[in-house]
Amino acid sequence: MSVELNHTIVQSPDKRESAEFLANILGLDVGAEWGPFIPVVIDNGVTLDFATFPAESITTQHYAFLISEEEFDAAFRRLREAGVEHYADPFFKRPNEITRADGGRGLYFRDPGGHAMEIMTRPYGDR
Repeated sequence: MSVELNHTIVQSPDKRESAEFLANILGLDVGAEWGPFIPVVIDNGVTLDFATFPAESITTQHYAFLISEEEFDAAFRRLREAGVEHYADPFFKRPNEITRADGGRGLYFRDPGGHAMEIMTRPYGDR
């Protein structure tokens, strides 16, 4: 069997708010709550299991999503409609811009839990 990432836990002050936010931006579904988790399944089968944690105990993480050009357009539109700030860099220094790394498009934004989310249409180093 090959090694594959199956799931990861995403800590959030409000698991439902964060799960619904990301699912909406990416055009995905929120799964049924089970135990302490609310899952969002990504198209390659990886599950992001959102769990509520006290805000002061959460360490900010980075999650990057490879999406098609059409999906990028739709996600970018949903971000703008929701009034979510976006940036061209992972340090959040270039507001209201997108990056065009390796011939694709990408941007960064924060989810309600403070995590750095990235959408990109080409993997880095893909020429």
